[in-house]
Amino acid sequence: MNPFEKIFNYQVMSRLHETGTLAVTSHERTWLKAMLEHPASEQAFTPETLEKLQSMLEGDPALEMKEGFGEKAKSREQQVYHPLLRPLRRLMARKSGILINHRIRDGRIFEEQPGFPFKLEYSMVKREWYLIWYHLRHRALMNTRLQHIVELAEQPVSGEEAAAIEADINRMLEGRKESAVIEVVREYNNELSRILYAFSCFEKQVGYDAVADRYTIRLTFLGDESEYVLSKLRFLGKRVRVVEGDKLKRRMRESAAKALSRYGVTEEQQVAP
Repeated sequence: MNPFEKIFNYQVMSRLHETGTLAVTSHERTWLKAMLEHPASEQAFTPETLEKLQSMLEGDPALEMKEGFGEKAKSREQQVYHPLLRPLRRLMARKSGILINHRIRDGRIFEEQPGFPFKLEYSMVKREWYLIWYHLRHRALMNTRLQHIVELAEQPVSGEEAAAIEADINRMLEGRKESAVIEVVREYNNELSRILYAFSCFEKQVGYDAVADRYTIRLTFLGDESEYVLSKLRFLGKRVRVVEGDKLKRRMRESAAKALSRYGVTEEQQVAP
């Protein structure tokens, strides 16, 4: 019998998934034990969870990294983890309100602002966490960097209040939504999975016209995300084109005109589609 057969056995893996069982190798246990010795583990886990993990791994060998690993000099990078992530997630799970003291760009601090935490987002560009929260006094959505939050405290709200706030937030988000239809150029149909991956973070619906052998993707996104959609369209290049969405069409034409102008091509010289 092949000793590695169970790793590739679909039925075994499916049964483990159904029962909520996770297969962990001895190497993974050893690596986890070493990671729990890092000071950051005290911030990433509650004391109870950290103690439980350490007790479960007590009999596993330790990973010695002092002599086997070296790290080259590099530029300073920000930590992905932030101490406020865990308490904020718990507040959102309880649907509780908050009192927040936060700093703005000019250094001023706004104290005891009543709010309702709605969503945590991570910016891959700035490598920072953001809290999207609803300002109860101004009835507006706020976007605040976690590193700009000076102090945070819980302010419980009733279930009825939480439901009303969430309904108001959803109405605001619906009002800010935009949509566009992207057509996949037929000769690039075999790259559909790659194209869909580029738009994976957006709400989308895929349509297929069997007669024309044509795929279309209807994207739904917030208004302030349109520039990010444009960056994805530029990345995909001639594989796609915008067939619905006047704003995106206009911005793509502007981008194309600017790019061509760098090479001395004027609007009169451009070939109409």
